[in-house]
Amino acid sequence: MSDYYDAFEMSPVPAPGPDAVPPEPFRGIYGMPAFVTIPTSDLAASVDFWVRGLGFIELFSIPGSVVHLRRWAFQDVLLVPAASVPEQAPAMSVSFACVLSQIDSLAEACRALRPNSVDGPRDTPWTTRDVEVITPENARVVFTAAKPFDPASQEARNLAAVGITPPGFARGDNEDHA
Repeated sequence: MSDYYDAFEMSPVPAPGPDAVPPEPFRGIYGMPAFVTIPTSDLAASVDFWVRGLGFIELFSIPGSVVHLRRWAFQDVLLVPAASVPEQAPAMSVSFACVLSQIDSLAEACRALRPNSVDGPRDTPWTTRDVEVITPENARVVFTAAKPFDPASQEARNLAAVGITPPGFARGDNEDHA
């Protein structure tokens, strides 16, 4: 028996790797543990961008009240009508997991719909590749894909320096993080 919990057993996010395959959009109904509500002054334009640019599906809508969008399980967004939206994107962002093979095509699709909406992709010190998108509602949305873990990489050394090591590697105080 292992001394850590393999959270991939309950997550729709596949284990990192160059051949990771994203799950299909989840169409089931569940009690949402978390979701994002985004006001929009143009519901149709927002739905179009989130579907064609960001890869969400329209799960359902109540005309004039709400459009429920989803990608994978637990990636829920509610678009709601508003008289106006902020003129600038806030510093706060919402992040959604994806796989490496989706990053470039997502960035290209968003750039095709809104040329100045994309920042990245860029690699992070915590072994992800991220792309940031500013949506028509001026929401700051980050798509993040885990890169395969290389124990000889600088990222692995950075994580080990703060006590985070992968299961099966040199143990530090990782139990506090697992």
